[in-house]
Amino acid sequence: MEKKAILNNKIYLYLTEFFAGASVMAVELGASRLLAPYFSSSQIVWTIIIGTIMIAMALGNIFGGRSADKDPDPGRLYMRILVAAVYIAAIPVLGKYIIIGISALLIMTVNTNFLVIAAFVSCMVIFVFPLFLLGTVTPSLAKYTVGSLDDSGKTVGVLGAFNTIGSIIGTFLPTFVTIPAVGTSVTFLIFSGVLLIISLAYFISTKEKKTACIIAVILFILCTVFGRSGSFAFWENNLTYEGESIYNYLQVKENDKEVLLSTNVLFGVQSVTRKDGSLTGGMYYDYDMAAPVMAGVRDKEHSDMLILGMGTGTYARQCKRYFDGLDIEGVEIDGKITDLADRYFDADPGVPVYTYDGRAYLHVSDKKYDVIMVDAYQDISIPFQMSSVEFFREVYEHLNDDGIMVVNMNMRSDSEGNINEYLTDTIASVFPSVYTIDIPHYTNRELFASKNSDCRKRLYENSLNMSDTELTELMLDTYAGLEEKTGMDHIFTDDKAPVELLGMREIDGLIKNEVSYYRNIYDEYGLQGVLDSLGI
Repeated sequence: MEKKAILNNKIYLYLTEFFAGASVMAVELGASRLLAPYFSSSQIVWTIIIGTIMIAMALGNIFGGRSADKDPDPGRLYMRILVAAVYIAAIPVLGKYIIIGISALLIMTVNTNFLVIAAFVSCMVIFVFPLFLLGTVTPSLAKYTVGSLDDSGKTVGVLGAFNTIGSIIGTFLPTFVTIPAVGTSVTFLIFSGVLLIISLAYFISTKEKKTACIIAVILFILCTVFGRSGSFAFWENNLTYEGESIYNYLQVKENDKEVLLSTNVLFGVQSVTRKDGSLTGGMYYDYDMAAPVMAGVRDKEHSDMLILGMGTGTYARQCKRYFDGLDIEGVEIDGKITDLADRYFDADPGVPVYTYDGRAYLHVSDKKYDVIMVDAYQDISIPFQMSSVEFFREVYEHLNDDGIMVVNMNMRSDSEGNINEYLTDTIASVFPSVYTIDIPHYTNRELFASKNSDCRKRLYENSLNMSDTELTELMLDTYAGLEEKTGMDHIFTDDKAPVELLGMREIDGLIKNEVSYYRNIYDEYGLQGVLDSLGI
């Protein structure tokens, strides 16, 4: 009877259900943030996370129900919660190493869909076990809570309500409070700690499993010490800043020449500032300077530019330096990136930046611009709502008659039906004049679109009238590299814009090309050959 005393209080059982539901959702959201710096937070990755967790929960429900019927000892359930708590606490310590280890193994053996397979395997290894254990909670508690068939429906309904309310709290609290305030690692530790307390309360009341409880507490403390400050890019030295926002993983690093922002561990640089104020040395921002030249902003007393996807303001800084009388507005959905721009990237206080979605901003603005730059990315792909024909029609309506839209299209490819082909065809169905240029030594392809057919000619003529030799040469090189595009039948719409699927396909190809050298070594000499080639 002493063993069951705590279970006589149904509030304790309901709290167990509540915090189990909250922890499941917190771990799910934490999973997206743990995987995002390595695999992105695209819909594809979210699908993998949700599918994997649903599998774990379904198996947990089945096992929990059978276990409760076979052996109704509540201690078995609370031991599973105890193990789940310790396992979740260990995720911040070990998770990133597991991800890198799995990725390193698969990159040498998987020929296609590397990101999808690596994300799925990582998710299975890291998250299935603890969520399987938490999946056993509801059917087990139903066994212990139901007193008679007369009130079984009511009791199970209350359990379900507590689980649902806990899930709601576990959804909103990490997203809006703990992850932005203290980060993903501490979020895992917070909910792990709650589960630990719930299970310890049972074993302390029953005076059982003292050794297991002591071990669990010690392991939790160790995970708290070693897991709360871990870096996603743990191989990086001397990072200036590393943190998270509601939308992104954020990393700032600098060297003698420049300051760099990255929102993803594995996939490039999103913003850059040269400390001497010069151009970026051949990155796409330099070639995009052709847009204001095409628009003839130097011949006007006043011109307006809108940047959708402001980042830390690389493009705005360069345009301000070379073009007088140019008023610039920036839109950046991630306010923390704007804060970092002020702290580390010498942001121009005269350029207002609005924390807003780019398309939503166009909806509420009736202003027209001489230049609109579209450089909005969610991890590795353009947001679908900013890639559709409906969106580009809105951009068209917000341009002056001689205005220019410039779009940064990452992940250029010559494969049939690639994402840039879709974007180009979509834009060409709206704008009568469309040109693209591939950026040497980078994967970017820049697109220029105008209402007028003479935009390329204007680039050449206006370039000759500039006094800055460096910029003139760059603009003439851009003019020579522009390729005219005409629309075909690959059209993105608000209803159908599979940008993430196509983006994943291109990233897969880029990764395959990058590692082909080491894969050939692996095929011929095995893992030791790869390690030798890396000097390890």
